[in-house]
Amino acid sequence: MSKPPESTVHAAAPELGVMAIARQPILDVKRSIFGYELFDRSQNSLPYSAASDAALLFNLLSNADSEVLNGRVVIFINCTHQTLTGGHLTLIQPEHVVLEVPPMLDHQADPEDIDTYRQTLADVQKRGFRLAFTETVLAPAYANWLSFASFIKLDLTRVNPQQLAAIVAHAKKVTSAQLVAEKVETAEQFELTKSLGFNLFQGYWFAKPVLIHGQAIRPTQAAVIQLINLVRKQASTAEIEDIFKRDATLSYNLLRFINSAGFGLSCEVTSFRHAVMLLGLKKLFRWAALLMTTSQASGGSPAVGHAAIVRGRLMELLAAELLPQEECDNAFVVGIFSLLDTMVGLPLKQVLDSISLPQTVTDALLNGTGLLAPFLKLTLACENVDDVAFAEHTNALQLTDHQVNWAHLQALAWSESLTTAE
Repeated sequence: MSKPPESTVHAAAPELGVMAIARQPILDVKRSIFGYELFDRSQNSLPYSAASDAALLFNLLSNADSEVLNGRVVIFINCTHQTLTGGHLTLIQPEHVVLEVPPMLDHQADPEDIDTYRQTLADVQKRGFRLAFTETVLAPAYANWLSFASFIKLDLTRVNPQQLAAIVAHAKKVTSAQLVAEKVETAEQFELTKSLGFNLFQGYWFAKPVLIHGQAIRPTQAAVIQLINLVRKQASTAEIEDIFKRDATLSYNLLRFINSAGFGLSCEVTSFRHAVMLLGLKKLFRWAALLMTTSQASGGSPAVGHAAIVRGRLMELLAAELLPQEECDNAFVVGIFSLLDTMVGLPLKQVLDSISLPQTVTDALLNGTGLLAPFLKLTLACENVDDVAFAEHTNALQLTDHQVNWAHLQALAWSESLTTAE
């Protein structure tokens, strides 16, 4: 909401893979810090998708500076309407996080759409999150959103000064939300807004956004995929802990996340075993999948990681029609590892040489031969919408079109659920 000009936050253009997070304090009437609003100012921020929206939240909370992480202050984060329906919110402890909700887009802002979205806001609030809105929520069309407002931010550059007192009076009449004066740029504005009854203040007169650069340390895609596979099979805590012990960047990201402002613990966690037990398998799985989408080795797209997950699940489902469970697990590995060369920017053989894999897996991936190769070929035909190859490989495996199409739909839905479902 309070987004500073581009020139304010780019002292130097961040390089690919470098996190650039801006934070701006939000102060109370005594000018003590109540919280911080965080902005992602990484130059390589992605266009919107469900995955990139989740990744933005993940990056902000996992890479904020120590002043934010160590201080028990409130963190304000801008979100989209898709954020509020995303399963990745389950990774965040809501006590220290305020989600800033934008108004509906002009072409969507009809009473029916606004009313329909009310249930989403109710669900998010029920989880314990506090919600902040712009002054737009005071318009009659948004009346049924007001009960969900913990904060209303009034942008002084958008509000007519002559109408400010009337707007504040109306706000205090229709809601108990705390009022935040945004973009306060002079002492006179601060004194005026304070006298009118604003509770919180944000703007250049107090502090310009501070830009924190930091290297986005991401583990190898292979390590994340190994973790996903272990969690899927409900491996023991000791087995999962061993993965973290063998990959420093993976363990760094886990401890960084679980000690972040978003997780909201009262004491620091330094043990991998403790971190795994605190998260639990469900949240650990979602965290690993989200970490995979934010690991952009060689500038690759997070979409590649999702494509790999779809391939893995589809191969697993197809193999389940014909093969024993052990080979179904191997089929999953073949599918999810089939894009490793793209993800890490190295030849596939070189990547696989560092990982101990069953022979059926390496045969399928490196030579296109063996028990699992036909399943990989059929999976690629589905992905490429190649009707000729689809018919050929479906017939070779003696599967029906219905079996394959249903498995493909299930795989797509399963992949989507990693970041957008409960």
